[in-house]
Amino acid sequence: MHLHGIQSTALRYFLEVVRCGSISEASQRLNVAASAVSRQIAKLERELETPLLERRARGVVPSAAGERLAVHARKAQLASEQVAAELRGLADLRRGQVRLAATEGFSLDFLPEVIADFRRDFAGIHFSLDVCAPATVTRRVQDGDADLGLTFSLKPEPDIRVEATQSGAIKAIVAPGHPLAGRTGLALADLQPYPVALPTSDTTVRQLFDICCGVQGLSFEPVLVSNNMQALYRFAALGDGVGFFNELSLRSRLRDGQMVALPLLDEGLAARRVELQSMAGRELPPAVAAFREVLVEALGV
Repeated sequence: MHLHGIQSTALRYFLEVVRCGSISEASQRLNVAASAVSRQIAKLERELETPLLERRARGVVPSAAGERLAVHARKAQLASEQVAAELRGLADLRRGQVRLAATEGFSLDFLPEVIADFRRDFAGIHFSLDVCAPATVTRRVQDGDADLGLTFSLKPEPDIRVEATQSGAIKAIVAPGHPLAGRTGLALADLQPYPVALPTSDTTVRQLFDICCGVQGLSFEPVLVSNNMQALYRFAALGDGVGFFNELSLRSRLRDGQMVALPLLDEGLAARRVELQSMAGRELPPAVAAFREVLVEALGV
């Protein structure tokens, strides 16, 4: 695949089509005619002498060659943005932007606290935080839509550099007055007499919980299922309910004695890990690199 001479406009149009999965939607985002987008992509395909997109009933997907070109285009786009940022004077961290993607648990306490601490020294740095499911966090980083991702992972992912990792063990979270609050460790079976609150099935907590219950032949009927972690936390905090979190997600609340974290002895509930992710092969802009170092320290790695 020869990339010399390919126009940046054509690459930009192609990358937007890959992101959207649709030429018409990409044309709307780019504010250009769909025919112009199609012409640029057709030109790319002629120059590279290979199809880049496969037409489907509901849009388009990249071919194998298109996938490789998309990776190149994303990295080239990010490199250009980094150069522009440095030329605007970001190297001294007076200004900058850090785009984060994270699962919801990290947005409750951990990331807001780290961001606030960071900005006491670097007030010119601004942040965006996209809260999404674990797999989506990784995809945002792979696609270059997020500079750093903080998520739970069950396996290695392609095109991802793991900046830091630690145990993502799931713990039972209860109020200080809960009957189980004094225990030093629990098995899932110990929780059956109590109302439990669980997240939805697109989370690693729920996936590992269901697997462990299946292996042990346990059956739970959660009294609350929600895709909102704050609701699950409040349910556990206000009564005799049990929530399931990683200790890092609620670190300040646990430190302040608002809740109690109880280790779960079932091995399957420790099968995931916390990962701080960035795009493999990308040199991070100064503001992002500086915040990465602070995050690594905050994770206690």
